Amino acid sequence: MKMRLGAGILIVAGDTKAGTLIGTDRWGNKYYENGEELPLRTRWVDYKSHDFDAAQIEPGWHAWMSYLVDKPPTQDALLQYKRRDWEDADPRSIPNYTLSRGAYKPYSTVKSKVTMWEPTAVERK
Repeated sequence: MKMRLGAGILIVAGDTKAGTLIGTDRWGNKYYENGEELPLRTRWVDYKSHDFDAAQIEPGWHAWMSYLVDKPPTQDALLQYKRRDWEDADPRSIPNYTLSRGAYKPYSTVKSKVTMWEPTAVERK
């Protein structure tokens, strides 16, 4: 099934793409492949929503997108998503705080090597 992707890819990547729909993950993201594209640009994802977070791709699809495996999760049972007991029901409920004020910052126990200069001004007469 060949599909021509629309304005979403044009806006994000600056390029329209045509490819074969390989599969859809549980969040509705669509994964495509076109062997006639440039090397290492033959696989891509069309996210369901415009405010996507690229860190929330399922591990099996991430392995396929990164060319770590040849078969997508739709064809390989080992790559298919299985929820573990210790995982949240919906990992998308945990936002990615990288590059924000909410990002983890460890407490520093090292004394600062630079001291701030505090000028003292004499009052004018």
